[in-house]
Amino acid sequence: MATTQLTASQHAVLAHAIHHSDGKLDWFPDNIKGGARKKVLDGLFNRALITSNGTDWFVASEGYDALGCARPAPAPLAAGPEIEAAVTAAEATWAQERTATKPRTRENSKQATVIQMLRRPEGATVRQICETTGWQAHTVRGTFAGAFKKKLGLAILSDKTDGGERVYRIV
Repeated sequence: MATTQLTASQHAVLAHAIHHSDGKLDWFPDNIKGGARKKVLDGLFNRALITSNGTDWFVASEGYDALGCARPAPAPLAAGPEIEAAVTAAEATWAQERTATKPRTRENSKQATVIQMLRRPEGATVRQICETTGWQAHTVRGTFAGAFKKKLGLAILSDKTDGGERVYRIV
């Protein structure tokens, strides 16, 4: 473990903050004023020994370690029964949303049109889908595998009659 080298002023400021003001830097030796005070703060901050909340400086966990002092224990979170109930309800709602949410298809999209064609009792061929949508055959087959099977979870069945084209249906 590497030891942090501190100046006498840095050591005094950290020790006072730890032992007298619950980690808040609110005291400097009388001989540390103006630019010297800024130098002390910059030196401590650059080594991550102190941190700021925007207005005040506080000893960081590394500052406690540098002086060999125990880090303060975080204040326990006191959650009342109403907070616990709200958290439990929110988690249940999120779980339902995760399981119930399925990707949707717009009513007037080409994808919706293809799904309607595949749901017909006679199904649809790749050629029919290409004519309706303007897609190329590889786009139709890719849509079957990607959007329909993987994303929407649709089961697509294909049949090929003797000498005829392959017909696809959603089962």
